[in-house]
Amino acid sequence: MKRILVITALALAAALLFSCKGKKTEAPKETPAPVEETTVEEATPAETPAPAPEVTGEGSMYDIQTSKGTIRVLLYDDTPLHKMNFEALVEEGFYDGILFHRVIKDFMIQTGDPLTKDPERMGEWGTGGPGYTIPAEIIPEHTHKKGALAAARRGDEANPYRESSGSQFYIVHNPANCVHLDGAYTVFGETVSGFDVIDKIANVQTLRSDRPVEDVKIIKIVPVSTQ
Repeated sequence: MKRILVITALALAAALLFSCKGKKTEAPKETPAPVEETTVEEATPAETPAPAPEVTGEGSMYDIQTSKGTIRVLLYDDTPLHKMNFEALVEEGFYDGILFHRVIKDFMIQTGDPLTKDPERMGEWGTGGPGYTIPAEIIPEHTHKKGALAAARRGDEANPYRESSGSQFYIVHNPANCVHLDGAYTVFGETVSGFDVIDKIANVQTLRSDRPVEDVKIIKIVPVSTQ
């Protein structure tokens, strides 16, 4: 029921956004290379990940329990559509058992595709979601610092309003390689603790497709207040 309410709210928000922007559908002049929902534009890797930054936002905390340890994140209050959607998916157990399907050291770690629960659909990993997108909530103050939690999306050419995937998200490993993403992707949270876990995941061995050789899994995501 909660998910239905979330989808309804997202639809209303999208309709309002569209009416405010008009019917323009041209892509921006500069578009990122990726066109799939799960991807973000990669930059040249820097040598050393930056240290953990101070927590600057306000919101609700969740523990992302993974096979490599727990990452505690804060969901921002000022990106309410993304926060509400994430909370609804967590409540229904949507993320339980989902893999980190795209890992790039000194860049980011990415997850949230429900298709990764099915090995027989490996060729489709990176394209799945709950069946809807979320209107962009790009806040200038929310940057791609280490541990930033941001929504994956399709590229600008196919997605000129930069709407977010309904479930896929990534966590920044090295902000030096993510500066170019500021203002282009919705950052809706940040890591509070578990930066060492981000490092562990970012350092796993991967295939040429950036998929980890050994599965790295989200066991469960739980609100901190109920533990």
